[in-house]
Parts: sequence; structure tokens; C-alpha cells
Amino acid sequence: MRHQDPWYDPSALGWDEPYGAGSAAPTVPPARGEPDAAAARAREVYVEVQRSAAFQEVRGRYRRFVVPGVAVFLSWYVAYVIAATTAPGLMARPVVGAVNVAMLAGLGQFLTTFLLTWAYTRHARVRRDRAALELRWHTQELTRKTRGGAR
Repeated sequence: MRHQDPWYDPSALGWDEPYGAGSAAPTVPPARGEPDAAAARAREVYVEVQRSAAFQEVRGRYRRFVVPGVAVFLSWYVAYVIAATTAPGLMARPVVGAVNVAMLAGLGQFLTTFLLTWAYTRHARVRRDRAALELRWHTQELTRKTRGGAR
């Protein structure tokens, strides 16, 4: 008994038409042409904004926070993993009652995750959001002008 699959169509998949048996190979669709002039001008606006000092300042503020934050957090995580695998005696040392060093370090991982998240959101709100919003409004105004007024 053969199962009839309603979604299986060998002719649509091209499995029943080998290329070497006289049938032409499928043609590749043509590449998309150059978009209209308004889209090309809008693209130029975005490139211009990306090269602007305001955009570079926003990106620089982002990088000055994220790169050191990621480096510190990953170093702390790798140190925790290395200590857990190479120094089990140290990690098993009791601190208070049944709580040992490994438990405190694991809870410290969670704490530093939340602390880093809080610091990132605060940094974004205080140092980048206003400048990024102004840059966004400026970009939208420029693209609106290139498309010939309000939409």
C-alpha cells in the first residue's frame, strides 16, 4: 500500500525532470534592478547620517560601555567556570552553614547579570537615548525631503 501525500508533487519539485534528459535547466531569475531614484536618494541619506559626527558619537558611547562590560562579565564567568573545575576544594569550602563558595559565586553570576542589565539600561537612558532620538528625527526629516514631502 502506497501512501498518497497531498503535498508531494514531484513535477513541482523538479524531481521527475532530470537536466541531462533533454529538458532545459531552470533559469535563474534576473537580479533586482536599481530601485527608483527616491529610494536611491534615501539610501544616500542613511549613508550620510552614518558618516555624521552625531551618529559616530552615539556609536562611540555604545561601544565605550558595551566592550568593557562584556569583557568584565565574560572574564568573571570564565573565572567561575575555571575555579569550579580546577579547585573543587575551594568551591566546596563552607561559608555559612550549608552555603559554600560555589553557591555564593553562582548567585554572584545572577547578581552581576542583573546589575549589568540595570547599568546598561541606565547608560542608554542617560547617555544615548536623547541623542539617538534626535538623530532618528533628523534622519526621518531628510528621507521625507528626498521623497518629496510628507507621506
